[in-house]
Order: sequence, then C-alpha cells, then structure tokens
Amino acid sequence: MTSETIVNREFIVQKQSLKDHRITETALPDLQDGEVCLATDGFAFTANNITYAAMGDRMRYWEFFPSDQGFGKIPVWGFADVVASKHDAIPEGSRYYGYYPMSSHLVVRPQKVSPASFMDGAAHRAQLPVIYNLYVNTATDPSYVQEGEALQALYRPLFMTSFLIDDFLAENNNFGAAQVIFSSASSKTAYCAAYLAAKREGLKVVGLTSKGNAAFTQSLGFYDEIVTYDDIEELDGSVPTVYVDMAGSTDIRARVHTNFGDNLVYSCSVGASHWEEMGGGGDLPGAKPQLFFAPSQGQKRMQEWGAEGFQARTGAAWAGFIGKAEAWVDVKHHKGAKSIADIYLDTLEGRAKPRDGHILSF
Repeated sequence: MTSETIVNREFIVQKQSLKDHRITETALPDLQDGEVCLATDGFAFTANNITYAAMGDRMRYWEFFPSDQGFGKIPVWGFADVVASKHDAIPEGSRYYGYYPMSSHLVVRPQKVSPASFMDGAAHRAQLPVIYNLYVNTATDPSYVQEGEALQALYRPLFMTSFLIDDFLAENNNFGAAQVIFSSASSKTAYCAAYLAAKREGLKVVGLTSKGNAAFTQSLGFYDEIVTYDDIEELDGSVPTVYVDMAGSTDIRARVHTNFGDNLVYSCSVGASHWEEMGGGGDLPGAKPQLFFAPSQGQKRMQEWGAEGFQARTGAAWAGFIGKAEAWVDVKHHKGAKSIADIYLDTLEGRAKPRDGHILSF
C-alpha cells in the first residue's frame, strides 16, 4: 500500500470549546525516505484523555499532533500497524503500542530504532517529553499479550502515572500525612493510584466521588473510606492529609483545603475530569496546590534507578495490578466516526460509566 492511496480520518476538537468537534478526511502525501505510516487499530478513551484536552495548552499536549488553527487532536494510547514504510528497519505489518492522535493514520519518522522500539524523530516533537515519543514493538515486548491489548491500552499509561504519584508520595514520606484523599476516585487513574497507596502500611486511603459512582468505587475494595462530594465537610479536618486532585474542580479543591486548613500538608493537581470547573482557586488554606507532572518524576527515577531498574520496578507493580484489573472493567469496542463522537461526548460531559472501558477505532 502506498501513502497516496490512504485517506486519513481525524477527530478534532475546538481547543476553546471542547464540545465542538468534527471529523476531517485528507489524503496523506507521499512518504519521504525514513518515514513510516501507521494505521491505528484500537485506542482507549478515558477521563485521562479529557485531561489531555483540558490541559492541552498548559501541558503542551496539543503540540504532539498539530491540527488546523484553533483545533486540536486529543492524544490517545493504543495500537497501530505499519501499512507503508520507507524505513529499512521497520517492515510493513509490524505492530506498535504507543501515543497516537484520534486519527485513522499517523506518519512518523523513526529514530533510535531497535527490535524493541523506536522514537518518533519528527522535528515538532523534539522538545516534548520523551516518554510520549516512544513506540513499542509488540513482537518483542515481553509484557505484551494479544488477548490483553484492551487492558493494556486502557490501563498501562494510567497505571504508569499512578505508579509515579505513589512513588513521589512514598519518597516524601507522604509529607507526614496519615491519609491521602483522591478526588474523582472512580476514575481509572485515581483508583490505580489508590490501589498502590493501599499497599503501604499506616496510610488511610479515602476516595471522593459523586453519589452515582459511590457504589462502584466502594466495590473496588481498596479505599478505606468513600465520601461523596456533598459530604466533604464531614471529613475529620484534624487529620494530616494529602490531597491528590484528579477532578480539577476549583470548588471541590477549595472545600477540601478549607476543611483541613493547615492539616492539608500537600495538595497536587493531576487530572481534570471536572474540566468545566477548572480554575486557579486563589489563595487557599493549607499547602499551596502543586501541579504533578508524571514524566518529570519518571525521568528522575530513570536517572536514579537506571533504565533496567525502572523497568523492573514498574513491571513488577504492573504485573501485580493487571491480574486484578479485569474484574473492575467491562471492555466495550466501538468502531466508526459516530461511535467515536458519542463516546467522546459521554466522557466529556460526565455520562460515561466508571466500569466501562472504551476501545475506539476508525
């Protein structure tokens, strides 16, 4: 197959009005020497992807896959097959896990190619976090299981973020806290982190969630306490507490800070599932909110542990988690532009069910 025969379908959103979305179709230009065309074949869509969109400018997520002025391509994690190649080391038919746009195809310029992986060397990605530019060859990935692709796409990137959150808190002795509170506790990133935090002795793990998601969150079994947003003020404000903000809601953050005051010893912002309620929040009691950027902690640990040590630790944690995760999710596959738009809006507007794990494809 040659690139001029390929029509690329893309799902794009208005950066300043996320509900405004559209599908575009364009013919790909001829591949240049050293380039490869990948056809996406199943990518996950979760609240994490809404965070990518909500923080697209602030965290530079829009820069990975540039689009028309004013519009952006939301990054997703999943699998793709090489359908055209002008790179001697990457044959057609190879399958790669990695970071893709919500598009039917992606043209990359592989560098640092090995049997295990390659980096996209596209000029516009050169100054962006390296972790997002890596594409892993499923043929040589020791953790890859074909039957487990959906779980890998849904959980692997979220679990890595969660691992690094938990590692950061542990490295800092939880800032002296006796408990950690996760907002948007039914979201996959939050409960991955809560699963890890629950393994550490002496730390109470509390989930903040909506009334509608409380039963699911409780059923996970590793939160010590579930509190709905309506009941934040019933939490014991005298307990030294860390707040991990997955919701991004200014109102929820302010109420948590006000309730705990100086006993809120650390507050970090990770997600934006409540994207319409985002904001700075002004001066708040307790610790000043900090933005947690997982790649920074990952890069630090890579330097301290070495690449092999980092892979060994994260791999062991992942192996322990993924064997249990299947019980917490109902995987649902969706194909076509309409289905992609429907799942996008359901997730954006808070209608998605926490137990559902959506895998999309064009």
